Amino acid sequence: MSERNQNSNDTADREIVISRLINAPRELVWEAWTDPKHLEKWWGPTGFSTTTKEFDFRVGGVWFHTMHGPDGTDYPNEMYYEVIKPPERIEYAHGGGDDVGVNDAQFHATITFEEEDGKTRVTMKSVFQTAKQRNHVVEKYGAIEGGKQHLANLEEYVTAHKD
Repeated sequence: MSERNQNSNDTADREIVISRLINAPRELVWEAWTDPKHLEKWWGPTGFSTTTKEFDFRVGGVWFHTMHGPDGTDYPNEMYYEVIKPPERIEYAHGGGDDVGVNDAQFHATITFEEEDGKTRVTMKSVFQTAKQRNHVVEKYGAIEGGKQHLANLEEYVTAHKD
């Protein structure tokens, strides 16, 4: 087995991968993901809202935001952009945690935007430092279901704005 294959297999127990085919052109989906005037209108799982503190979309830039849960709980988030390849890929380091300041939601994310017959396949891959951290966010925050709702909200937003 090549070293590259070993490395990708080594992350299987530490990653979450969620993908959705969105019925909208890639440029529109990219814009909704990268423009702060759009982000706050769809970002997060169902029932959440988002407030941006700082947004600087460039390599080396940041997005500091708080996701507000339907129960009133605030979830601070920090994203540090590492790779931006319009309109194909975004990579960032994510920090965040619960409202008592425990930074328990750290991971590296790769978001890809692939064209498929006029539609866009968005894939979110999050790789955690350990399987324990990955399992913690799945159990505590409902990360898998939340990620699916997140992409459903994106699709709902862009399909309403594609004309």
